[in-house]
Amino acid sequence: MTIPLLTSLASAALRDIGIPAPFTFGQADRVRFHELDVLNHVNNARYLSWFETFRIAYLRDYGISTYSDIASRPVLVLKSVAVDYKAPLHLEDIYIVAGRTRAFRNTSWTMEYGVWSEGRLCATSTAVIVLMEADFVTRKKLPDSYVKAFTGRDGAVYEG
Repeated sequence: MTIPLLTSLASAALRDIGIPAPFTFGQADRVRFHELDVLNHVNNARYLSWFETFRIAYLRDYGISTYSDIASRPVLVLKSVAVDYKAPLHLEDIYIVAGRTRAFRNTSWTMEYGVWSEGRLCATSTAVIVLMEADFVTRKKLPDSYVKAFTGRDGAVYEG
């Protein structure tokens, strides 16, 4: 089966390639040479870049931001991130980053991610993202459209 790279993958496509529920959105890519470390596997820091690339596609697909107009972009701050590395990836491996919003509060949400290659779970991660005012100090209440997308598409729960 050929998996399209850097293309949004919805739930049905994820299930077809073995990515389990509750993940509802994903994106595939290939490991590049510059992502390797001296041990010839993907450098741990690269996973954070992969999650960021995934997150931008996710936010676009969920209607949160197009990232095309600076004036209308939401101010999103990555508050925390944790990664658990389970299996190494190597040059030319095809991998899928899948994720969802697991929970939300009044001004933030928690995402969870997984990285799979050939049916093997290679890494998991969680991240907390905060919506801020333009001053980067004041937190901003999540719009109803975010909450509807998180609950409707991902089954996220309120953790107020």
